Amino acid sequence: MLDAPTKHDLIPAREAPPPRRSAFSWRSKQARGIVYQALVLGVIALTVWLLVTNTLSNMKARGIQSGFDFLTQSAGFDIGEQWIGFESIQPYWRAFLAGTVNTLRVAVVGVVLTTILGTLLGIGRFSRNALVRGLCYGYVECFRNVPVLLQLLMWYLLFTEYLPQVDSALHIGNLLYVSKNGVSFPSLVWETGHTLAVIGAVLGSAAAFAYAAQARASFEKTGRPRPVLWVALALVAAGAVIGWASGGAPMAWNMPLLTETQVEGGGALSPEYMTVLLGLVLYTSAFVAEVVRGGIASVSLGQHEASASLGLPQGLSMRLVVLPQALRVIIPPMTNQFLNLTKNSSLAVAVGYPDVVSIANTSLNQTGRAVECIVIIMAIYLTTSLLTSGFMNWFNVRAAIKER
Repeated sequence: MLDAPTKHDLIPAREAPPPRRSAFSWRSKQARGIVYQALVLGVIALTVWLLVTNTLSNMKARGIQSGFDFLTQSAGFDIGEQWIGFESIQPYWRAFLAGTVNTLRVAVVGVVLTTILGTLLGIGRFSRNALVRGLCYGYVECFRNVPVLLQLLMWYLLFTEYLPQVDSALHIGNLLYVSKNGVSFPSLVWETGHTLAVIGAVLGSAAAFAYAAQARASFEKTGRPRPVLWVALALVAAGAVIGWASGGAPMAWNMPLLTETQVEGGGALSPEYMTVLLGLVLYTSAFVAEVVRGGIASVSLGQHEASASLGLPQGLSMRLVVLPQALRVIIPPMTNQFLNLTKNSSLAVAVGYPDVVSIANTSLNQTGRAVECIVIIMAIYLTTSLLTSGFMNWFNVRAAIKER
């Protein structure tokens, strides 16, 4: 009597797939793609090489010097406003560094202020108060439809023509002075304790980040939320205070002093810097407001109704329910506005602010290295733009809604 076939007898044995051929085949779509990409890169490299060699040969034929060796030569000019020490006897690369720092002063502070003001204006467009909605709408339509260069010239005229002279400067006690020379205010006398305070704040930020990650993991595991914001702020503040105290707790301030011709001492903001910063912030925040408004409008009405049914007030509903969902729509166009603000800072040369473009123009006139100075400007703006885009792309991934 024959045995009944088993399950293993009915299912044939599975053979291993044949190994892939490693030899190149033109029939392979992947192989053709690699060849096409290599050809495109080769054409681009050849084009760049031809442009560079042709430019250098033409410059040499006309007796025009080329190269970046001028960066080590003495600059021979002063910079009116700077955050790092610079003297005329120092080399050109130091001057470009000072100009880059001045550009970053406008870009970084401007991005922060633009984000705050633009977000408030965008949220204000949904206010239940008709006056608030109207003011936000009027602001957006006014500032975004006037060219930014005209706005810069307007603010510069206001600061240099309509503010009082130094001898009759507007002041609040002996703390704040406002005149045609800018704004003067008390500044810290930087000591070791302040450096340690910054280091402590950085370490506190790292501890706050670790605590937030642990709190998030605990919430996903147990469903019990932990306070994060106030604990994180306490860790940062504690780190700064400990560093400040360990450095001797310095308390010295450099106070401004009004003389017959100028305000001496303290910190100062020049009219040129305030013009560029205020003009770019007011202009770009109008576009950011529209970005925020569009992101909020993209959230379905059901989300608003659901939060209202839970008893959340409008402000809390906007912060906890609507804005987190709107971020996935807000962040990409917001990145474009940040990049526009950084690049529009090059218009500072119109009001005499010594940014990197102004430094490059002066260097170009003195050395005749036009191509090199333009390449330096392009490299600086390209680097800052790529860093901004990289950070915003990382933040976009972090803020994206993740489905379970």
